[in-house]
Amino acid sequence: MIKITLPDGAVREYREGTSSLEIAKSISEGLARKIIAASVNGEVWDATRPIQTDASLKLLTWNDPEGKSTFWHSTAHLMAEAVESIFPGVKFWVGPAVENGFYYDMDLGDRQITEEDLRKLEVKMAELAAKQNPYIRTSISKADAIHFFQEKGDEYKLDLLEHLQDGEITFYSQGSFTDLCRGPHIPDTGFIKALKLTNIAGAYWKGDEKNKQLTRIYGVSFPSKKELDEYLLMLEEAKKRDHRKLGKEMGIYTTDDEVGQGLILWMPNGTIIIEELEKLAKETEQAAGYHRVVTPHIAKESLYLTSGHLPYYQESMYPPMELDGTKYYLKSMNCPHHHKIFAAEPRSYKELPLRLAEYGTCYRYEQSGELFGLMRVRCLHMNDAHIYCSKEDFAQEFRSVNEMYLKYFKIFGIDKYVMRLSLHDPANLGKKYINEPQLWLETEAMVRKALLESNTPFVEVTGEGAFYGPKIDVQIWSAIGREFTLATNQVDFAQGRRFKLEYTNRENQPETPLIIHRAPLGTHERFIGFLLEHYAGKFPLWLAPQQVKVLPISDKYMEYAQTVLESLKNADIRAAIDDRSEKIGKKIRDTELARVPFMLIIGEKEMDAKQVSVRRQGKGDLGAQELDSFIKELKTEIKLRS
Repeated sequence: MIKITLPDGAVREYREGTSSLEIAKSISEGLARKIIAASVNGEVWDATRPIQTDASLKLLTWNDPEGKSTFWHSTAHLMAEAVESIFPGVKFWVGPAVENGFYYDMDLGDRQITEEDLRKLEVKMAELAAKQNPYIRTSISKADAIHFFQEKGDEYKLDLLEHLQDGEITFYSQGSFTDLCRGPHIPDTGFIKALKLTNIAGAYWKGDEKNKQLTRIYGVSFPSKKELDEYLLMLEEAKKRDHRKLGKEMGIYTTDDEVGQGLILWMPNGTIIIEELEKLAKETEQAAGYHRVVTPHIAKESLYLTSGHLPYYQESMYPPMELDGTKYYLKSMNCPHHHKIFAAEPRSYKELPLRLAEYGTCYRYEQSGELFGLMRVRCLHMNDAHIYCSKEDFAQEFRSVNEMYLKYFKIFGIDKYVMRLSLHDPANLGKKYINEPQLWLETEAMVRKALLESNTPFVEVTGEGAFYGPKIDVQIWSAIGREFTLATNQVDFAQGRRFKLEYTNRENQPETPLIIHRAPLGTHERFIGFLLEHYAGKFPLWLAPQQVKVLPISDKYMEYAQTVLESLKNADIRAAIDDRSEKIGKKIRDTELARVPFMLIIGEKEMDAKQVSVRRQGKGDLGAQELDSFIKELKTEIKLRS
């Protein structure tokens, strides 16, 4: 018999080889019908996979992130089966679950997939799903796996097999389709009740633009049609709010092939938003005791060898430049430069916590296939800071950073958020993570305690920590429910020692500080992309690139309209005048479409009374007001960032 420990601490005994699905049935038939997969000793398994030893068990449903991921990955296999039946000879690369659904990369030879083909594939997928074919896991030797894909002439799977060894290779089969896959998968295709193939794209093999371009088909699936319908409605709203579409329409940013992929050119309107965000950050950080610094965009190779970013982070860095026999790298993070500033002067415990802040420009070589608007770029401007503190100060400093997040959430109307505590993976110590197992456990415990003591909602994720310590990744949701990773709050137990950073403690002895890396507003790129979608381009007054548009009814009132405009500009309100020879109705409609918060209508009545007629985005006509009174109200709203 084996002992199974459930999440509530209850322990049950079962015969060896019992599956998670069978355990669910022993608890409740209703529960068993909802089980998609299971977490066995922290690893996600097929619900049908036999458990041979004592284990902790969490049964996963559609409502669990790991359940959704398993569901969508299984649907990717279902799609591959449908593609193979309609397009014989197709070769597949990888088909993972993603944030909202799944995709599969495939080589269709000379064939081009059309929207009509997607609808045919959806019909075929629904037909295959209804057969309730089980997903069957089979362990296979490397030799047999190679033979299988050699017979199919599939160079893509053969490439994947090069990096695998006997004992770690599994095939999954459902219906007529078999694939190299580590799983896990849902019990059978019948769980997939509703699906939609959403997009066709090109993707270079391995994300390398020098390789062949494959066809990528995106899709999403659900356990009920109701959930699919709700998702499609959200998708329509998301299309309207797509930051790439809004960014172009509103003159926020642009890109150019001659400048390079993933390198953003900020237009005047986008630059205004950047400056307002920096102003907010500077005010907040000054009040919290931060000191601002500025560091160069490049550094010698030796700096990144000292920090450990080479080799841990090298794949995300631009290749080096060499001059006079010395290698230089574009800066991919600000922290090593800040450490050098800390080390530039003798430090005492009386100076700690020392908080160094910078809106630093960093460069990261994202694969071309991963670039996406403002969300994944190669040049980023980061709301970065590093806090050097003692162990005694750590908890308070860490809480203060989290409180800064909450202040920003309130300003930007972010109601839904969660802190993700990202931990190390013991199996990757010395490879992906610095090999200090005891320090990892101690530091993770410190972060966990600080979160619990401040009643901050958080979840734990293994294997997502920074190479030098655990971190908090801040997950936020926009007004339409789209999830974003906004910012980070990282604890570093290694860099201080690597850079030989010291301060003199109360006993007049040298001591190495703990370091907190934090970026509450993330980067300009990602955060402005989020805000565009969150607000649907209708920025709050303080952040709007243009705050007021003056609309004279005709040229007769242009002189007074110019006087109004000058008064607004003298009050530091961002304003412009619509001097086109258009009817006032069109001017109002165009200004609404431009998402300008306020319109001031100027006609004979307004000119004679030395007033303005006020319209507000989303609220319509607010009536006539004295100009001075209107300006005073605007300045108050802007100051409060309400």
